[in-house]
Amino acid sequence: PGAAPADSLYFISPKNNEPQKASLQQKQNNVWESAKQYNSNRTAYAHQQQGDIYYTLVKTGKPIRLVRTADIETNPQFSFNDSMVVYQRNQNLYGWVVATGETVQLTRIQPGNATAGRGGTRPEPESAQDKWLKQDQLNTFLILRERKEKRDATDAYNKALPKEPTPRVIDIEDKNIQSLSISADGRFIAYRLFKMASNKTTIVPNYVTESGYTTDIITRTKVGQQAASSELFIYDRLADSLISFKNPALPGMQDLPDYAKDLPGTRDKISNRGISFSNITWSPAGHQLLVEIRSQDNKDRWLATWQEAGKPLKLADRQRDEAWVGGPANFSRGWINNETIWFVSEATGYSHLYTVNVKTGAKKALTSGKFEVQDVTPSANKKFFYISSNEVHPGEKHFYRLPAEGGKAIQLTSMEGNNDVTLSPDESTLAILYSYSNKPTELYLQPNAAGAKAVQVTNLAQSAEFKSYAWRNPELISIKASDGASVYARLYRSAKAGPVKPAVIFVHGAGYLQNAHKWWSSYFREYMFHNLLADEGYTVLDIDYRGSAGYGRDWRTGIYRHMGGKDLTDHVDAAKYLTDSLGIDKNRIGIYGGSYGGFITLMAMFTKPGVFAAGAALRPVTDWANYNHGYTSNILNEPFTDTLAYRRSSPLYFADGLQGHLLMCHGMLDVNVHYQDVVKLTQRLIELKKENWELASYPMEDHGFVEPSSWTDEYKRIFKLFEQVLKK
Repeated sequence: PGAAPADSLYFISPKNNEPQKASLQQKQNNVWESAKQYNSNRTAYAHQQQGDIYYTLVKTGKPIRLVRTADIETNPQFSFNDSMVVYQRNQNLYGWVVATGETVQLTRIQPGNATAGRGGTRPEPESAQDKWLKQDQLNTFLILRERKEKRDATDAYNKALPKEPTPRVIDIEDKNIQSLSISADGRFIAYRLFKMASNKTTIVPNYVTESGYTTDIITRTKVGQQAASSELFIYDRLADSLISFKNPALPGMQDLPDYAKDLPGTRDKISNRGISFSNITWSPAGHQLLVEIRSQDNKDRWLATWQEAGKPLKLADRQRDEAWVGGPANFSRGWINNETIWFVSEATGYSHLYTVNVKTGAKKALTSGKFEVQDVTPSANKKFFYISSNEVHPGEKHFYRLPAEGGKAIQLTSMEGNNDVTLSPDESTLAILYSYSNKPTELYLQPNAAGAKAVQVTNLAQSAEFKSYAWRNPELISIKASDGASVYARLYRSAKAGPVKPAVIFVHGAGYLQNAHKWWSSYFREYMFHNLLADEGYTVLDIDYRGSAGYGRDWRTGIYRHMGGKDLTDHVDAAKYLTDSLGIDKNRIGIYGGSYGGFITLMAMFTKPGVFAAGAALRPVTDWANYNHGYTSNILNEPFTDTLAYRRSSPLYFADGLQGHLLMCHGMLDVNVHYQDVVKLTQRLIELKKENWELASYPMEDHGFVEPSSWTDEYKRIFKLFEQVLKK
């Protein structure tokens, strides 16, 4: 508000709903509820602030600073049955005793060969020559003998003193430690070790710098990188023993993916697949551990529990996906009580909430149907789940309360659009960030009850100038694809009637993103541009093609092994809908989009000649072998194991098909989709002697532009392209 140059923190209180700007002191002292780690009866909590740990009694609200050091302390948790606050400093755990204020070191984890003494290396054994020389010196010099006798007497005295127990040294060699945590009863300490593989990283040159010299930005590896090693350990403090889970016995460890049938000889290479221990969570009491394990090819996710020393991991759930394991809330999991875990899975084709009794193995589905559970939060007393889902409509999000034992979910929100809810700490009130298709996000408050009225608190999202324009509420329609699927889309109808009937199809980015919905779009610039296009006589269509979010597993994975396949034909079918149902001239259809949208635009212009007369590809991927590993390997596997998938999915190999008019725009500081991609395609178009294409480069922009001048230049070019080609 007030045309400030940057965002500021505001707050409201139970007694005053008028937003107030937080002072610097208030911002520094603020503790987000999500940062608080409560004890089991929620009478006290611990939190980290500016690298130190604090303990606060809820009744008094006054924090006690436990440490004041130059080191950074993190990850506070209650342990030893709530009698101690345990936190991490560097690679070790320390405990602050609530009753006495005493601090205790709980682990001695050290890198390198630290098995002798406190981290030193083992001394070299003395040779016979050294032993003789040492004894000869003592025999020759009286003072040397006397000093040695005094040292020996002192050492003997010190050894006779009672010793304080110290933790054993745990040598982690040259590996890194993650998820260092202690069980609720304080007996066991779990941690993950990983070691990054030696992979070659890419650079992005920065040409416009303060120094005047070109500098290199170190960015990332390319798809196909070697995976990091991953191990899980549990240290038993009582038995002073270390338990390793390097190679757990899991079902399907040697299962090959279905695409292996396309690769001759692969089925002869049977071995355990690489895995990663992705998360560990202790039970609320005692010492049971929930372990999430994922295959490095991301086609399996195992949830297992460790329940007692001497026992292996016990499988609770396995999710297998021949494409890749994913979906909303896919990394959500936890404990409801000491016998029950909860998690989200796409096992039925849609993400739903499940519980498993870890003693009996009994699994229960708490939600079901052709909709997605997109967010899950257990209540403080663990008697309920609060979930967000699109059960009402794929383009709406609502908030529900669901009994933890199962039963009917009670819908708590009712406003049509997106209801992004945060519960108050006492769970009495919903804070709702609500938006609609043509209404930017505002804050509402509502009692935590079905049918309760939400009261608007802010009215700050729209300036008077913004409100002066009648922003369209785009129609949410469904288009029948050539394979019979229903494709949701936003439709902006032209404001002008005339003989020339052009249209533009917008392709959202990310692939896995939803834009044909009933809330304020993250593509708000494009939304405004589409209003402008409609004012200028264009019909605009914006579709949630195959691979988009919000429609279940089959839609999400519809691009597996062929990006530019069904996701592209969905746009071709959308063009046919424009001509058949809305009377659009088939020779006057354009297409544009950024990132994944830029990629689809290139595939459309290269492989579907005649369907689109003009295309604007913004920051596009041109060769998927150049992109990052996490995203690309899920969808296309790896370039050296699934060459077919990369060849048929990369626009670089289809540039010869360009017939229409093409504009490419790319930020030269793009550390996501590198500028190198568009440079390689530019060289290819030059070699092919192609006409009617151009490249606009933005030397000071990353993947997401930040300068208004860059956005303006880019969209002026896009508009000019459509005006010159689609209206000629």
